Amino acid sequence: FKTNLGNRLFRKSLFCFLKQENSSNILSDLDEEFDSLYSILDEVKESMINSIKQEQARKSQELQTQLSQCNNALENSEELLEFATRSLDIKEPEEFSKSRIQDISHFVLKTMCLCFHRVTMASAFRLSLKPKVSDNMTHLMVDFSQERQMLQTLKFLPVPKAPEIDIVDCLVADNSVTVAWRMPEEDNKIDHYILEYRKTNFDGLPRVKDERCWEIIDNIKGLEYTLSGLKFDSKYMNFRVRACNKAVAGEYSDPVTLETKALNFNLDNSSSHLNLKVEDACVEWDPTGGKGQDSKVKGKENKGRSGTPSPKRTSVGSRPPAVRGSRDRFTGESYTVLGDTAIESGQHYWEVKAQKDCKSYSVGVAYKTLGKFDQLGKTNTSWCIHVNNWLQNTFAAKHNNKVKALDVTVPEKIGVFCDFDGGQLSFYDADSKQLLYSFKTKFTQPVLPGFMVWCGGLALSTGMQVPSAVRTLQKSENGMTGSASSLNNVTQ
Repeated sequence: FKTNLGNRLFRKSLFCFLKQENSSNILSDLDEEFDSLYSILDEVKESMINSIKQEQARKSQELQTQLSQCNNALENSEELLEFATRSLDIKEPEEFSKSRIQDISHFVLKTMCLCFHRVTMASAFRLSLKPKVSDNMTHLMVDFSQERQMLQTLKFLPVPKAPEIDIVDCLVADNSVTVAWRMPEEDNKIDHYILEYRKTNFDGLPRVKDERCWEIIDNIKGLEYTLSGLKFDSKYMNFRVRACNKAVAGEYSDPVTLETKALNFNLDNSSSHLNLKVEDACVEWDPTGGKGQDSKVKGKENKGRSGTPSPKRTSVGSRPPAVRGSRDRFTGESYTVLGDTAIESGQHYWEVKAQKDCKSYSVGVAYKTLGKFDQLGKTNTSWCIHVNNWLQNTFAAKHNNKVKALDVTVPEKIGVFCDFDGGQLSFYDADSKQLLYSFKTKFTQPVLPGFMVWCGGLALSTGMQVPSAVRTLQKSENGMTGSASSLNNVTQ
């Protein structure tokens, strides 16, 4: 009882503390917002004052320039008037002729100048009678009534309502998820949205104690978001979203769960050849591996021109056997490793990328009953395409020891599509989705992804949905000839 009472008192004290702390934070934020508003008003006021001073200075300069022009005009007029007055004071013609004979030319010149100035300075005299600018500054007056009314209506921003995720508009395709949502009512104060998601293996609503934490995508401006390049290593994904304005984030939407199931598998280390180094989704040929060859090939040496032993002539007889646990599934020349997950139904897709220096490799599927000496494509329990870069370059489809040469360029990555129920195994250029080859058969047992590699390595990409482009191509491919007929009469 004391413990429960203490817990309740502690929670109550914590709640009061958090309440007081939140109130202090809100008051601090409010002070910052008003300080920012004051600062903006001061900046606007300073800008307007500068505009008024600049207009005043401009008008003063205009009037000063006009006054200077008028003064120059008056000075020129006074000089002409003075000369005319002196000329009119001469009363005797003789005196005029004797004393002013030399000034006749000047008089004529002055008279012409007077006429010229009368013509040219007439506009100046007219302008001087009226100022070019007025002292009216009313065009710089402002009306703050609207802004004052707006400031008086300042109030706290409402908390945004929780968005609603539209499950119908959500899309899961091509290892991408598009989540779409809407607001229950229009809110023009929304600034952005926050999307949270996490992977889970449980259907329905998210569990409080789930195995993974929520991951956050912030600052989403629209009403949808696409997560791309995902690895679907879980059966489902949970999503929730919240709206945010400039002040606060709203409540989360009701979470939704979308199915993201895809085939996930690793390489089975215990099933690999001893000369293969296996790590989850990667396999490399290791010529220094333990004893794993059939007695028929022991002691043989490679006699080719390259220093790399041929896959058919690899000798490990001189090496002491290495302890590798139960890694004795494959031996002899079968440099094979299988996946650790069987395919029993449905449609599945994965991709394989080879190292640039890989001499030979195969990609396909096989029954669990594949023998320890069997190679992919050389039995009726395995199907594959084979790439050979040893001595000569070949690219072929293989099944039941039959070979079909493929007249296409070997892609950088190979996509594998397995339709177990439909009895179809197709290979694609993983980048362009160009069809390389398709087997038609009827699988009578669960199949395992199978890989053969010699002198090089392979890297797998799993947890992938069947691409939309592959699904579309499958519809038009159903009429194509598969391995049942095309490989019957072609012997390796």
